Formats: sequence, C-alpha cells, structure tokens
Amino acid sequence: MTERTVSDLVVQRLLAWGTDRVFGYSGDGIDGVIGALRRSGKPAFVQARHEEAAAFMAVGHAKYTGGPGVCLSTQGPGAVHLLNGLYDAKLDSQPVVAIVGQQMSTVLGSAYQQEIDLVRLFADVCAEFVQVAHTAEQVPMLLDRAFRTALTTRGPTCVILPHDVQSAPAPDPEAHEHGVMVTSPGLRPARIVPRPEDLREAAEVLASGQRVAIMVGQGAYGARPEILELAERLGAGVTASLLGKPVLDETLPRHTGVMGHLGTTASEELMRDCDTLLLIGTNDPWTEFYPRPGQARAVQIDIDGRRLGVRYPIEVPLLGDAAETLRELLALIPARPRGAWAGQIEESVRRWHRIAAARAAAAAEPLNPQHVVRALSGRLPADAQVAVDVGSVVYWYARHLRLPPGAPAHLSSTLASMGCGLPYGLAAKLAAPQRPVVVLTGDGAMQMTGLAELVTVAARWRDWADPRFVICVLDNRDLAEVSWEQREAEGEPRFATSQDLPDVPYARYAELLGLRGVRVDDPDQVDGAWELALAADRPTVIETVVDPAIPLLPPGRPYDQVRAMYQGLATETGEQARRAEAHLRRERADEGFDDPR
Repeated sequence: MTERTVSDLVVQRLLAWGTDRVFGYSGDGIDGVIGALRRSGKPAFVQARHEEAAAFMAVGHAKYTGGPGVCLSTQGPGAVHLLNGLYDAKLDSQPVVAIVGQQMSTVLGSAYQQEIDLVRLFADVCAEFVQVAHTAEQVPMLLDRAFRTALTTRGPTCVILPHDVQSAPAPDPEAHEHGVMVTSPGLRPARIVPRPEDLREAAEVLASGQRVAIMVGQGAYGARPEILELAERLGAGVTASLLGKPVLDETLPRHTGVMGHLGTTASEELMRDCDTLLLIGTNDPWTEFYPRPGQARAVQIDIDGRRLGVRYPIEVPLLGDAAETLRELLALIPARPRGAWAGQIEESVRRWHRIAAARAAAAAEPLNPQHVVRALSGRLPADAQVAVDVGSVVYWYARHLRLPPGAPAHLSSTLASMGCGLPYGLAAKLAAPQRPVVVLTGDGAMQMTGLAELVTVAARWRDWADPRFVICVLDNRDLAEVSWEQREAEGEPRFATSQDLPDVPYARYAELLGLRGVRVDDPDQVDGAWELALAADRPTVIETVVDPAIPLLPPGRPYDQVRAMYQGLATETGEQARRAEAHLRRERADEGFDDPR
C-alpha cells in the first residue's frame, strides 16, 4: 500500500475546505498532487487547454458559486500562464487559491530548468498571501491560511509546493511540539454593521435628499429586497455598475440600467441631475459619469474599508455588509410621498428604452450586433447562467440584454481581459450542469482562447444533465472596441494592420467537434437561431456576421467629447468608414444632439 504523502494531505485539505473541483493542467512539477487527486477521486480535476483558462475557470467558479476557486499548475511556464486569471480574481475581488508546483528544493538557486522565483512572480497578484512550503509540517497550515486569506480579503492567494515536499511522507496530524503549527480549516462569515451613530447620520443625509440616486455593484448581491424598499421610500432612481447589472430586475420603472461609458442615457441623466448618491458595494472606475464632486451628498456602503471614498467624495462611509446595513437604515428612514423626481426618472427610462429599440432595429451590413444580443432578451431561460467576454459585446450586453430576475451573469470587468468568456461559461456549467449556459463573445476573444476551450466543451458535454451550452460569436473580423477607442481617444483612423482579424468558420469548426453550428447573416434568421440553440440537444455555436461600423458611443457626451471620433473617421476611406459616420450621427441624433458636419 502506498505510504500517505504530503500530496494526499493537500487533497484532504482541499476537501475539508469544500473544494468540488480543481482547474488546471498537469506537469512534472505538480505530479505529486495530480497523483493524489487520482487516488482520491475527488475533488474532480478539470483539465483546461491552457493554464490561463484554468485560472479564469477558477475565477468563474468563485463568481458563480460564491465559494473559493482553486487552480493548479506546474512550475515555470505553467505558473506564468496563471497570472492573467489571478489578476482577474484580484481586480474583481474573487477568492481563488493557486497551488503551484516547483522544482526540487535541492536545485533551487542553480538556474535549473523551468526554475523561476515563484514568490517574486506572484508577489503582486497574490500580495495578501504567497508562501513556499519548505517542510511537510508547513503544508496544512499554509493551505488553511491561503483559503482563509482568500475568503477574508476576497482575492487570490498562492501556495508553492516543491516536488520533494509533495512526495514527502505526510506529517503526524496530532504533532504537539515546538515549532509545529497545528491549524484547522473552516471560516464562518461574520455579521458586520456600522456603528449606530454612523447609521443615523447616513439616514439623515438620504432622507433629506430631494433627488436621490442609488448605484449598486456586485457587493449588493443578496440585498435586492432591501434596495427595492429603500428606493421606494426615497423615490430614488437606481443604476448599476457593469458587475452589478444582475443584482436587480432592469424592467423596474426607475431602474436606469448600467452606468458609465457603456451605459445608458437614463443612467447618465440620473447621475447628472441627482443631489444625493448612495453607493452600495460598487467600485466602478467610470468616475467621469458620477455626479460632479460637490454636486451630491454621498453615502457609501462596502464590506471592504479600503474601497470607501475612493471613487467619489463620501460624507458618510459605512463599513458593513450591504443587506445588514440597509436593514438598519430602513429602520431609520420613513417613506415619503412620491415627488417629481420619480416621474422624471421614469420618463428618462422610457426614453432610453425607445432609443435602445431604435438602435437595435437600425439596418446594418449584414447584421446589427445590438439586434443579435437584444433578441436573446425574453428568450433566455429563467434558470440560465450567462458569461460575457470582453470587447464590443460588453456594450451590447450592458445595454440590451434583459436578464431574468436572479439569473447570474459574469465577465472580467476591472481587468477587462479578453478570453474569459468560454472559461467562465465552463465553470458555470460544471458547477450547475442542470442549468443552460449562454456565452456572449466576439471573434477576437474567440480566437484568443475560445476555440481552444471549445475543445473542452466538446470533451465534457455528454456528462451534463442539460446539454444546452450556447456560444454566440459576434463575427465582424475587427477588434472593434479598440478600433473605436483609436478614434475616440486619439482621433486616429482605424489601423487595419492591427485591427483586422482572420476569417474563421466558427460554426463549421463547432460541427467538426461534434457540436452544432449555425451561421447567421440575415436579420430574419436571428430569432430562429436563438430558439434553435436554446432547444438543442448539444452545445451550439451561433456565428453571427455583424457590422463593425456600429459605434461604441458613450451616453450623453457633448460634441467636444466625441469630436475625435469624427476626426478619426474623416481620415478613413471606404464604405465601412462612411457607414460608421452615418451610424454615429444617427445615434447622436437619437440622444438629441445635432453635431456639426
């Protein structure tokens, strides 16, 4: 019988922390742990096509389940590949634990093959906790600290295991001697609420406001009833950060949608005109779309004190859990009669809905991407989970997709890293295989990681209780978001050499893998494609041929803030540039702007 090793102890500790699956890629530096996973049979090991995707899957697992994600890699290149996904966890505040192999302790410092200073490599991304296990006795303590720190700080941590430590005999779990730290797994969340005097001061600020705006972020998950009750009592309008979009039902009459550069005109107007602002669990960076400093009295609720007051001047910062803190505030804030502000917000929301519908219906060559995403609204199953990649598709998701109440949707928001969509979708599906998943992605992100991880989908889908896994690819052969950024930020024309993408037959590639593929290049085919994919007996790729000339237009900006877009387009030639300027002028006119020619 094989002697119990440190690697067996690692697996036991993962299970003690409630780990269902480990995402990673094997290699000689982590062989000990891989062997222990085989012997145990659980947690499940999920082989990605690349360690970066494995780290994204771990982040996705944390986002969709609320529990810590775990990723695993060998030393050297495998460790380097984890970095992007771990930075995604750090910037979006998600608990992820990375377990990374290392060469034998005896060769470290000799410039050995694949030898990298891993503590230095992970020192920034895992700044809260990164440690090397030098002895077998350290390992339980390091793993407990890694999980506890990841959960407490809502960020990534890392434990580095040299190969000789992995294969060493497991230490005595009942050791009681000097220099051996015996620790235990487990962490229970605390009830955190602000001090009574701070709550009273915050209630006074909110109750005295005549034009109250509430902005929710991902930290507001679980506080939906309290937010709705407070908004009703104050006659407030509600907007959401990109990460906060799924928190509330966007069909509510005073929900203005997502704010910021990719947000709605109604959200821009809400923030422009409010005199009081309540921020709940949000750290959204689009500060130019917040009220002007000094315009609004502000209260902020956040569980992380480091976030308080860093996006807007805050009069009353409240350190606490969102739902608990809001319940305390509700006890102090009475209802008041409906005022003109509520009616103004509702009209602003109705106006935005008319604008959005008109934009999605506008003719394009051949498809309008806004129409493609908008057509999913109303068809998305109530139990669906949504993953969104980074690029122009985020704009259309933010503005046009109506999520069913309670449906989770996630993306790499703060890091904004392309390539997250398929890994996130896989993590969601593996955590809840009985629920359908929809991934929204662009062709750039699909070529970056999506085509590879589609192989993972093809390898695993037959094990899923519900085989529906829909990937919608917006195919315009352009890195469209950057093309529009070049125009908007620099006044530069689109640089074809950097922006053109190769033509890839995404639907046919899916069929080669045994999946279903649908290519759509006619507006009349869009509705049927969604219905077909959402009823399919296997994962489906919808390849939609969309127009890159549809502008990524920030809402409510005066002409001087979009002049550079026109300048960049003026120096471009060809039919696409002509269409792009025409669409830009049309959408500006939708908002009431009559830009000079």
